[in-house]
Amino acid sequence: MKHLYLFSAPRLALSIWCTLVGCLAIAGSPVFGKPYPADFPHVLPVVIDRTVSGRVTDATTNEALAGCTVLLKGSSKGTTTDANGDFRLVIPDDKPATLVIGFIGFVQQEIVVGAQTTINVSLKPSAAELTQVVVVGYGTATQRDMTGSVKSIKSTDFNRGIINSPEQLLQGKVAGVNVTSASGEPGSAQSITIRGPGGVRTGSTPLFVLDGIPLDNSSTGGATNPLNFLNPQDIEAIDVLKDASATAIYGARGANGVVLITTKKGKAGASSINLSANVGISNLTRPLAVFSADEYRRQVVAVGGVLDDQKGNTDWQKEISRQAITQNYNLAFSGGADKLTYYASFGVQNQEGILKNSKLNRYTGRINATQKFLDDRLSLDVNLTASYTLNERPPIESLIGGAISANPTYPAYDATGAPYKYQGGTNPLITLALQKDLTTINRVVANLSPSYKLTKDLVYKLNLGVDNSNSVRDLQSLANAVPQQDGRLESIYLTNRNLLIENYFTYTKGFGSHNLTALLGHSYQNFYIQGRSWSVNKFPISPIEPIYNPGLGQDLSLANNRPGGYAIQNELQSFFGRVNYQYKDRYLLTATVRADGSSKFGANNKYGVFPSLSVGWRLSEEPFMQGSLFSDLKLRAGYGLTGNQEIPSKITQALFTSQVGPTTSYPLDGTTSYPAGTSYTRLANPDIQWEVSGQADAGLDFGFFNGALYGSVDYFRKVSSKILLEVIPADPVQPASTYWTNVPNMTITNQGVEVDLNYRYTSGQGLRFSIGGNITFINNEVRNSPYSVITSGSATGSGLTSATINGYVNGQPIGTFFLKDFTGFDDKGISTYRDADGDGIVTDKDRISAGSALPTKQFNINGTLAYRGFDLAVNFNGVSGNKLYDNTANANFYKLRLSKGINTTPEAIQFANESINNSAPVSTRFLKDGGFFRLNNAALGYTLNPKRIGINKGITGIRLSATGQNLFVITNYNGYDPEVNTDRTINGISSYGIDYLSYPKARTFVFGLNLTF
Repeated sequence: MKHLYLFSAPRLALSIWCTLVGCLAIAGSPVFGKPYPADFPHVLPVVIDRTVSGRVTDATTNEALAGCTVLLKGSSKGTTTDANGDFRLVIPDDKPATLVIGFIGFVQQEIVVGAQTTINVSLKPSAAELTQVVVVGYGTATQRDMTGSVKSIKSTDFNRGIINSPEQLLQGKVAGVNVTSASGEPGSAQSITIRGPGGVRTGSTPLFVLDGIPLDNSSTGGATNPLNFLNPQDIEAIDVLKDASATAIYGARGANGVVLITTKKGKAGASSINLSANVGISNLTRPLAVFSADEYRRQVVAVGGVLDDQKGNTDWQKEISRQAITQNYNLAFSGGADKLTYYASFGVQNQEGILKNSKLNRYTGRINATQKFLDDRLSLDVNLTASYTLNERPPIESLIGGAISANPTYPAYDATGAPYKYQGGTNPLITLALQKDLTTINRVVANLSPSYKLTKDLVYKLNLGVDNSNSVRDLQSLANAVPQQDGRLESIYLTNRNLLIENYFTYTKGFGSHNLTALLGHSYQNFYIQGRSWSVNKFPISPIEPIYNPGLGQDLSLANNRPGGYAIQNELQSFFGRVNYQYKDRYLLTATVRADGSSKFGANNKYGVFPSLSVGWRLSEEPFMQGSLFSDLKLRAGYGLTGNQEIPSKITQALFTSQVGPTTSYPLDGTTSYPAGTSYTRLANPDIQWEVSGQADAGLDFGFFNGALYGSVDYFRKVSSKILLEVIPADPVQPASTYWTNVPNMTITNQGVEVDLNYRYTSGQGLRFSIGGNITFINNEVRNSPYSVITSGSATGSGLTSATINGYVNGQPIGTFFLKDFTGFDDKGISTYRDADGDGIVTDKDRISAGSALPTKQFNINGTLAYRGFDLAVNFNGVSGNKLYDNTANANFYKLRLSKGINTTPEAIQFANESINNSAPVSTRFLKDGGFFRLNNAALGYTLNPKRIGINKGITGIRLSATGQNLFVITNYNGYDPEVNTDRTINGISSYGIDYLSYPKARTFVFGLNLTF
């Protein structure tokens, strides 16, 4: 496998060399290598300390502000206010002292202590949006200084309830970001798209960066979201980089946007313990409207079918589902001393799914620490998280398919209480009992990041990171007599490892009215994935499950149980730089460039260079704008290039296969005996290069009434080119049936407008409220494709095998439904379709572009209301302009099936003139409106002062809360839920907007208690 390590040795050596250079720079700094000065005191003077206490309140409402930072200026000594706004700080009495008191959303104050021992402070609200600190990749900036399109969401604004992954925290919070749950299954994959998808095979998932470690988007095992390992309670903020001027610092991985996740840190001088407990109750929200037993009896007879009536009355959807309970417990410790701060947490979440035998259990631990040395010149950051997840899944598609089709007159259980066994079908409860899909994942993510201030203006930082996961997935089928089934066990082992070494220097300097920040760095990242699998057949009927004793299996032949495996290693080396320049705090410029080299690409195009440039003009700082209505007004514009390397590994290299058969060899002795032969299955192409996205953005940020009303408007245009595809050779005489290439001139364009608007109000009587929202108008178009259609979206169901649903068509959006146009029925009750090309016959050539799964409008509304100890938060989200293909109805709900005694919904009999002999091929008949408007979550809380109930000793805060999730949805879609995307990818080409037997979504109520000590 030596050829896999395309540049490991020299690149790793370069990373180590950069690290050594940084260490030498530190060693050569003014602090190291020098003896104590002659006048260094060998006897330290005695320092007398004294205590300063006080209270911090809101200057507008006079309410206490809990969590304010109170720091001794010029040191790291400090504390935070408790739930009553009170603080107590010990300071040295040997020199003048100044306290710096700050809180997010308020103007910071500095108070000279003098002889005071009690200091009460009232903070005035500020234009918080402007002073908000944003993580931008290899650094931070304030919102007022940003020239790119970046949105920061703090933990106080996250969605609440049962949360499994960080994408759910963001849903509806950021303009241009569309988060879609693939299903309602616990831990299911989340689809997140930033300003539309830009590739055919490369998907739309953005790059996730956790505390400086870029994560690999590949699976860590099983069918769950790889980001489920993160405890949402540990996340402090999520920053979304949307345009190329912001994402270009991540070069080859920035085309789909970047999501930066920052976890919580401790604060110097403040120690606290936080304990939270939550219990959630979930129920099936929108069961499919299949016929009840009585209606089934009438309708089967009405369509001329033969009724098999077993006198039962069974709601099969109810039988396979349950009221699910979720328990979530978190314990967090945080605090710090003069030189050391820490945050540590332990979390447990046990979530039952609303389908029986479905659950996700997650156990997490985290520790973040920062230690300062050498008069605070050297700072060492350590971040470590470890998690264990256990995911159990029933056979979802067969379980739901059986429940919505089963005869409702059959009883669920027999006289003995066992699942009823009947001929001509399978009781879904038996399916539930016989099948199991169990995945366990252990994952550790850690990084060590020392930084050293070489001079007053120059800082060197080293970032060493590792992300390692190991998983085991067991697919078990128990042996059974009725229905007859052999026992089987298949086990899949997966290792996923990601190593990171980064070195970079940051230079910051002010020259009068000029301010300059420059960044220069190098990064090396190594990805290793290995998978192995084996299986055993013919287990006997036994009380011992195959998972616990695979040796009971009786079939270990290579013909049926050949072990499998693979290994993939990829490397990424990068050089990057960025310059931020400000003049008079009004004129802003950001220039970025990153050069990436990836082992995924051909020898002739291994490196790509991705530059960007953006500018900003803070008009509100101009003299002619003083006294205007605007508290903030900023114009910004930028353009840049980003890449996409999320393609299959090794596709630039030739692939061979060796086997015995007529396709790889021929008889040499005039008989039919074929010797072993080797042939190409893929040709080498060293010219394959990066997909590239060029993105332009123009935006306006504004604020009125001292920031009470603020928002932004952005226009964006993103054009993706050099689209990578696996295509059929033009010359049919080829050793391989397909080859990989960048399609010349083909582009995918996303363009649109984002509007974000927020208003907040605080009264003098303690009433606070805010209301805000965002809307995105977006259009997507495929252009200059040399193919009439690139098909995707395989249909499933009887008679639908090999049928496709989606197509990539010139002049149409990605996710376009390419279907025959259903026009009704002929006089015999057989479906008719439009002859689109007018040749007199209906064939696949008559398929039309019938709409897209991509929404053209995304809209979100959020609001908060607080009065004294009570607070309420609500979040609505919705989309429109998109279609959904109901493959569930296509495969199950038509008159022919009802006539055979298979249960359906009223959709099967909506056409009185349809024949019971009519089949239901893929067509616009089952294409439906996918728009919706949902109350995603609503949370009501009460913060109780412990003094009022006499338990303030040791307890500084008590909070009670009740949260509802998925409280209602307004939609024309009659499936389980309109927010769905079943993966029906064909040959790696992404599909969109297909619903096939998807796990239904739940309505959930969560009750919580939070204690702070």
